[in-house]
Amino acid sequence: MNKQVAAAAFTVALTIAAMSQVAGQVVGQPAAPESGGGRGAGRGGAAPGNGRPAAAVNARPAAYPDRPPADPAVVERGKAIYGVQCNFCHGSDARGGEGGPNLLRSELVLNDQKGELIAPVVQNGRGEMPPFKLNPTQIAEIAAYIHSFKVGGYDVSRMTPLSILVGDATAGQQVFKNMCASCHSVTGDLKGIASKITDPKALQNGWLMPGGAGGRGGRGGASPFNVPPTTVSVTTGPGKKVEGRLVRIDDFIVTLVDSDGAQKTFRRDGDNPKVEINDPLKPHKDLLPKYTDKQIHDLTSYLVTIK
Repeated sequence: MNKQVAAAAFTVALTIAAMSQVAGQVVGQPAAPESGGGRGAGRGGAAPGNGRPAAAVNARPAAYPDRPPADPAVVERGKAIYGVQCNFCHGSDARGGEGGPNLLRSELVLNDQKGELIAPVVQNGRGEMPPFKLNPTQIAEIAAYIHSFKVGGYDVSRMTPLSILVGDATAGQQVFKNMCASCHSVTGDLKGIASKITDPKALQNGWLMPGGAGGRGGRGGASPFNVPPTTVSVTTGPGKKVEGRLVRIDDFIVTLVDSDGAQKTFRRDGDNPKVEINDPLKPHKDLLPKYTDKQIHDLTSYLVTIK
């Protein structure tokens, strides 16, 4: 009987010792590595079998690439181009804006080095993003600017400007007359626009791409600019035409909602059936590559006075 008690006590002691060792590893510091090679390292801080320092074993891998700093002049040129061509959709901090995705968390941008992956998207367009006539040097400069952001927590990478109202309102009035007045009027469709959109940044993004606040495809809705929807007509044969609001279109299908609210989808094979799109935002899209940075700021500074 005494032998059984002794054996039980010995078993309990071993269990307590094992539990203490595990608790020390979980709650306290990691247990000291074993000496003598193998998977452990000696007490002198020697590396594990792969030659890395002990600290590197426990270090978490970097979530984003740590890029070397670019030429400040190149970054500054990229910032200027980005401000004109990209800011309205992707935001001043590259974290996304009026419909454009977050560039700092984009896998394509993360894998890009000097604009080689960004270039095809910029030059050819993608989805609702129109193509931009930028040369490889300009795109590389934009890439340098985007890559200059320190990607980490939200506050680390956010760069919200104090104010975007840095333009000349008088010059902006002339820009409006030259580039906008043929379609818009500050006493007509844009009357009181600054009272409806009180945030200057939202106002700037809004006039650059009015359908941005209304979702993909320029379908209006939430946009304070009251953009009419993009419509499409599909001709399937002589005298057979179906018209409605465009829902989706690609190389293989076109989907619309007709006047009765019924959704219809047609398969596409090249130009068959014939598809005609009426995009009310086309004039705005055509103007996007033509604005200068100064014109954008001047026009915004003018529009905030229309109350």
